[in-house]
Amino acid sequence: MKRASGVLMHVSSLWGEYSIGSFGDEAKKFVDFLADGGFTYWQVLPFCMADDRNSPYKSYAAFSGNPFFIDLPTLHNKGLLTKTELENAKQASPYLCEFQRLADERLPLLRIAASRVDTDTLKAVNSFMKKHPELENAARFLSLKTANNDAPWWEWATHTPDSDELFFWQFLQYEFFTEWAELKEYANKKGIKIIGDIPIYVAHDSADVWANREQFLLNEDGHPTCVAGVPPDYFAKDGQLWGNPLYNWKQMKSDGYAWWCRRIEYMLTLFDGVRIDHFRGLASFWSVPASAKTAKEGKWVKGPGRAFIDKIRSVAGDKLIIAEDLGDITPDVISLLKYSKFPGMRVFQFAFLGDRQSPHLPHNYPKNCIAYTGTHDNNTLLGHVWEVTPDNRKEMFEYCNCDHDDWSRSCEMIIKTMLASHADTVIFPIQDILVFGADTRMNTPGTSEKNWAYRITEEQLNSIDKQKYSYLNMLYGR
Repeated sequence: MKRASGVLMHVSSLWGEYSIGSFGDEAKKFVDFLADGGFTYWQVLPFCMADDRNSPYKSYAAFSGNPFFIDLPTLHNKGLLTKTELENAKQASPYLCEFQRLADERLPLLRIAASRVDTDTLKAVNSFMKKHPELENAARFLSLKTANNDAPWWEWATHTPDSDELFFWQFLQYEFFTEWAELKEYANKKGIKIIGDIPIYVAHDSADVWANREQFLLNEDGHPTCVAGVPPDYFAKDGQLWGNPLYNWKQMKSDGYAWWCRRIEYMLTLFDGVRIDHFRGLASFWSVPASAKTAKEGKWVKGPGRAFIDKIRSVAGDKLIIAEDLGDITPDVISLLKYSKFPGMRVFQFAFLGDRQSPHLPHNYPKNCIAYTGTHDNNTLLGHVWEVTPDNRKEMFEYCNCDHDDWSRSCEMIIKTMLASHADTVIFPIQDILVFGADTRMNTPGTSEKNWAYRITEEQLNSIDKQKYSYLNMLYGR
């Protein structure tokens, strides 16, 4: 890898007038900002449909695009929405995603757009679906979910989708991927590469489990026998009980990990590289009985290991694969990461916890890693500086040659320290570049409320000194 830097911000956090970020002109302006600032990467969160808590890490379909990212002005320019309909969709607030309004109004509006497509678009949708059977499967699942009053698939009474409803979900996937392909091409021409994110697990109530039940550890009724999570850690004293069904790795190995191969191939058509979330689960994973109240009741079970890594590498070729090697890292995880040759992750916020040999201290960064001030699961950098103990803060500031009395300036010095580090790539959440506090945090693990809603404004983005970052990236060879 070449030395480079990037910015972490989900599409949902882009500014705009319609309750959530989209693939419209605002996204292109953000790409322009990255290019002007000397950055190479734009890292995003999963693109799949979010769950009812708005989390993209527990989706109804791993092979899907979030229809809320479809740009409404683009639909208007195609003649699929009227000016009045566009005006009526404008948001009340620019600072947060209006999830409740989106849940109530966005799909009905998109149904109107789908009902107005012409014959050429109808043919294009049908052709697109024939080329992407996994997206066709997702559309079928979602249309059947609608037909069954949104019940989970194991409670369905109807198994034949309505043709108009099926086309609606097909159209959403076609429009999503058409708009994204145009935006990605724009970014690549500007020298910006996109890093996507693969949640290691999928939701129980998903197209993926519904259509591939033999690939998951389920009982005869279709319910998980055990579920995913992590043991107690830095983020949660009771661990995190995710609740996703676990893979039947024995069955997956028998068919050459075919489902995962399709998933990796699909993701690498969307992005220039991907981060595999919870990489440690490929070495060994935390298995919790389905009846358990907390994740503390789980145990470690051996994962698919090197055979699976070999398969990923054969599909990915020379594309960038990032291993999210955070959490309870044991020797088997370290060994598997070394075998994979994938860059692991380093997080500055984990650096000053008392161990001078911590891999998260910048002087310990290996060349082959991606270093972050924080991830989407962390506090913002300024929020972290505010909340750590005085001794931790003093050590952090002295390490980065910070002014103890100017915390905003200190965050900038921390960013410079990371840019100067040996890590091939450093990535900063947009909140850390803006030096924003904990009120702009993206997600708090172990909680289900007030997450994923953060948005920037265009004025905030324009307040960033692009020339300064362009100079720093040049100065440190990025």
